[in-house]
Amino acid sequence: MSILDLLSRKVSIPAPEAALRGRDEPIPTAEKHFVNGRPLKGPYPDNLRTAVFGLGCFWGAEKAFWKIPGVYVTAVGYAGGPTPNPTYQEVCSGRTGHNEVVLVVYDPKVVSYEALLRAFFEGHDPTQGMRQGNDIGTQYRSGIYVADEGQRQAAEAARTMYGEALKAKGYPAITTEIVHAPPFYFAEDYHQQYLAKNPNGYCGLGGTGVSCPIGTGVAAS
Repeated sequence: MSILDLLSRKVSIPAPEAALRGRDEPIPTAEKHFVNGRPLKGPYPDNLRTAVFGLGCFWGAEKAFWKIPGVYVTAVGYAGGPTPNPTYQEVCSGRTGHNEVVLVVYDPKVVSYEALLRAFFEGHDPTQGMRQGNDIGTQYRSGIYVADEGQRQAAEAARTMYGEALKAKGYPAITTEIVHAPPFYFAEDYHQQYLAKNPNGYCGLGGTGVSCPIGTGVAAS
């Protein structure tokens, strides 16, 4: 297979019949959050809500969210492709269609969903399609996976406002996908809170430097 064929495969989401088969059972992962010791898979307190974001390599993305006051726990995983319970190696092959994503469990009385959206947009460049910097593939695409209609409306408003702000600075159109939250598959133990376990580990994320107006009192146009 040529390099061009490989790159084409990695930046195209496979049809279900062409995707890897996966497995029926979840792959093993950590029981507790490495930083705060809370149960990674729950059960979570009833007053909390969940959000799921994809913004490039999930190591750095997760760290950006667990540092936000009001976030109860975070976890990294895979979502958005047809392969059930994939492994990291399978996702990297480009044959599962999954994105590297972060599950954020948060207290809406302390931090709003809009504030999480702002952290999401400012934490990466959402105009790059199936890549983030030097990381290329479907697993690095920009995505917001919404739990309900309220999250969808907020995400679409944020995308519109940030798109206008980026356009004013000469950036191309935002490529962030906004879809109903698909199944979230927890990634392997060693990926969870990776940059806390490996402080000098790789983090390829970098924002545009353009502020996102969501959550600042600016209405969507």
